[in-house]
Parts: sequence; structure tokens; C-alpha cells
Amino acid sequence: MLFKFGSVTYDFALRTHVMGVLNVTPDSFFDGGKFSTVESAVARGVQMVEEGADFIDVGGESSRPGSDPVSPAEEIRRVVPVIERLAKAFATPVSVDTYKSEVAKAALEAGAVIVNDITAMTFDEHMLPLVVQQKASAVLMHMRGTPKTMQLNPEYKDVVREVGEYLRRQAERCRVAGVQQVLIDPGIGFGKNLHHNLQLIHNLKVFRSYGFPLLVGPSRKSFLGTLLDLPVDQRLEGTAAAVAACVLNGANVVRVHDVRAMKRVVTVADAVSHAA
Repeated sequence: MLFKFGSVTYDFALRTHVMGVLNVTPDSFFDGGKFSTVESAVARGVQMVEEGADFIDVGGESSRPGSDPVSPAEEIRRVVPVIERLAKAFATPVSVDTYKSEVAKAALEAGAVIVNDITAMTFDEHMLPLVVQQKASAVLMHMRGTPKTMQLNPEYKDVVREVGEYLRRQAERCRVAGVQQVLIDPGIGFGKNLHHNLQLIHNLKVFRSYGFPLLVGPSRKSFLGTLLDLPVDQRLEGTAAAVAACVLNGANVVRVHDVRAMKRVVTVADAVSHAA
């Protein structure tokens, strides 16, 4: 399963890859405000590459539960200078975390090669044609509702089947439209309760069977806080356990904040997963 991102080719069948989260926002649930200047964000991006990140995912709008959207202009102001610098600094592929075509266009022109859309390209009718035109790769995530409303009593009859059918439908739509490389993401924590999140992680092989690389982002999320009764800054060990479970259950990419530690977790879990 060879995928090419810019000048870099990854074999998703060979090992699990690590995507580092770089939020250039004042209000993200874990690292909001830490990297809100261009210099601090670029320094963190370079650090994550040195720690072993295979991708850097740059986001300019928080999608934490209850968050409000920001304007495309503000999002562009936050992400584009950072992406420009990172794309020139190394070959590691840069992704932009946005559901707005205006932002995606500016980010792709600045050097990003992936659009990571939490709405699976359903929010903005111009997003899919843009990604096709720019020959970008796409990450399609499942989310029920919006970040503002998604955690207000989410309900499913069969969360694995419903999320899976949605992702398969959207991925096929993108493939038919001409997107060459599509990854799918079940959206841990996006319109799901504790039980839903655990079911999804336990059943990741179902999503792998659809034929698209699978990206999963459990890092420091609230379901870990519920299980451990711990705040976000004390969920490193819980994240490590969740990441290991994701790898063992079939994730091709894990999206994490703590790159150095999770790269080590992935290396060990990968070795176990591929043992004869």
C-alpha cells in the first residue's frame, strides 16, 4: 500500500506512521496557546520531525467539544506562515486540518500536500473539487454534528456499522471524483461517548477492510479522562495504551501530540503486530 506525499513515499503495509499534531490556536483542548506564534509553531514542527513524526498536521481552528468556528481569514493568518516555513524546512509531508476550501487552497499553495477534513468534505461544496484540482491527498473523518454540538448525547444503533458505512461512502465519492489518495478516520471523540470510542478502537480492522489507509487520533482525548479520572495534562499513559491498541487493531497512521513517546509506543506495538 504505497502512498506518495510530495517527495516522500510511505508503505502503509510495512509499518504504522505517526502524525504530529501542531495546533496554532489559542484554545485547543491540550496545547492551545502553546504554539500560537509562527516562531514557536515552526520550532515545534521541526522538533516533532526530529522526534520521528512522519507527518505534521497544522490546524488553525480548535475542534474541541463546544468550540466556536473562526473566520477563514483568521485561520489562514494562523496556518499559512507556519506551513510555508515547515514545507521549506524538511521533506516530511505537511497536512492542513481544515474543512474550509479557502483555507485549504491557501495551505496547499503554501506547501501542504494533505487536507485533513473533519467533515469528510461535506461542509464546503468547493473542497472536493479543490483537492482534485490541486492533486492533494485527503483525510476524511467521521463526525456527528459540529464541534459545538457533537457531544450532546450522541446516539447510535451500531456505531461501528454506521461510522463505517459513512466513511466508505465518502471515500468512494472522493475516489470517483478523482482524489488519488484517501485516508479514513473514525473520529474518536467527535460525536461519540466512552463506549462508542472503545468499540471503534476495538473494531478498527472493520475499517481496514474497506481498502483505504486508516488514521486514528486518540491522543489525550476526554474518553481517556473518563476512564482514568484524570485531566488532559495527565493522560500520557492512557494515550500510550490507546495508541498501542490502535496499532494492534490495524491503524496505519496515529495522530498524536506527544510524538517522541508515541513513536516509541508505535515501534513496539508494530513489532508485535508484524511478528510471525
